[in-house]
Amino acid sequence: VDQADTIQRGSVNDAIMPRIGYTVLAIIIGFFSVSGVILNVLVIIVTLRHRQLRQPLNYALVNLAVADLGCAMFGGLPTTVTNAMGYFSLGRLGCVLEGFAVAFFGIAGLCSVAVIAIDRYMVVCRPMGTVIFQTRHAVAGVVFSWVWSFVWNTPPLFGWGSYQLEGVMTSCAPDWYSRDTANVSYILCYFMLCFALPFSTIVFSYSRLLWTLRQVANLQMAESGSTAKAEMQVARMVVVMVLAFLLTWLPYASFALAVIFDSNLYINPLIATVPMYLAKSSTVFNPIIYIFMNRQVRCAVNHSVELTKVQRLEKVK
Repeated sequence: VDQADTIQRGSVNDAIMPRIGYTVLAIIIGFFSVSGVILNVLVIIVTLRHRQLRQPLNYALVNLAVADLGCAMFGGLPTTVTNAMGYFSLGRLGCVLEGFAVAFFGIAGLCSVAVIAIDRYMVVCRPMGTVIFQTRHAVAGVVFSWVWSFVWNTPPLFGWGSYQLEGVMTSCAPDWYSRDTANVSYILCYFMLCFALPFSTIVFSYSRLLWTLRQVANLQMAESGSTAKAEMQVARMVVVMVLAFLLTWLPYASFALAVIFDSNLYINPLIATVPMYLAKSSTVFNPIIYIFMNRQVRCAVNHSVELTKVQRLEKVK
C-alpha cells in the first residue's frame, strides 16, 4: 500500500486488521503510555523534591526517566489516538514528527542506560584506582546522550533516510524497508552507532561489574561488608533495569536488522507490530524498577505521598 494513500485514507487499514484489533491495540498502548507518563513524572518530581536523591550517580537515572516520559507523551499517546481511529490521522508532517520524537527519545534513553552502566563500572570496578564520580562526569553523560541521539536522528529530516509508517500503519519510525542506497547506508550507520555501540558498552560494563562484585563477595571482607552490600543492591537494580530495557528493545532491533539484510523478507504487519509496541512499553518498566529496587527512592516516594495527604487534609480543614 502506498504510504501517502495510507496516511490519507482510513479505510485502507481494514485489509490489514479488523477494526476491533485497532481498538485492542489502542487500549494496550494507552495503558502503557498513561502509566509511563505518571510513573516517570513521579520519579522526576520525587528526585527534585528530595535533596539526598540529587546525587551525580542519579543524574543518568533521572535522564532516563525524562527520555521515557518523552517517548510516552510524543510516541505512545499519539499512537493510542491513531489506533483508536483505526488509521494514521496525523498527516505526513505528523508522521515525520512522531517518528523523529520516538527515535530521538528512545535512543537518548538507550544512551542513558549505557551511561548508567559506565557510571557503575567506574565506581564499582575502579579500573584506575579510587574514582570520585563528580557532577561534571554525570552532566557530561547526560549531555552526550541527547547530543548523540539528536545527531543521528535528524538526518532523515534533511534527506538521508526517512520516517515512514510501520506495522499496522498507525505509527511511524525510520524507514527499514527502502532499498535506496542512501537509505540503506543511513540505516546501517544508525544501527551500528545507536544500538550496537550502546549495547556493547552495556554488556562490557556490566560483565566487568558483576565479575568484580563476585570477587568481592568471595573475599567476604568484613570491614567493607556494608559497602559491598549496598553496592550489590544498586548493581542488582541497574542490571534488572538493563535487562528489562534490552528485552523490550532487542526484538525491535533484531526485526529491523533482518529487514535491512534481507530485502525479500516478508513479515506480516501484525507480527511486525509486536516488537514495536514492546519497545514502547519500556517506558513503564524503568520507573517501576527504579522505585521498587532502590530503598532510598522508595522511602522518598512514601514520604512525598504522606506529605501530599497531610497537605490535602489541611486544605479540607
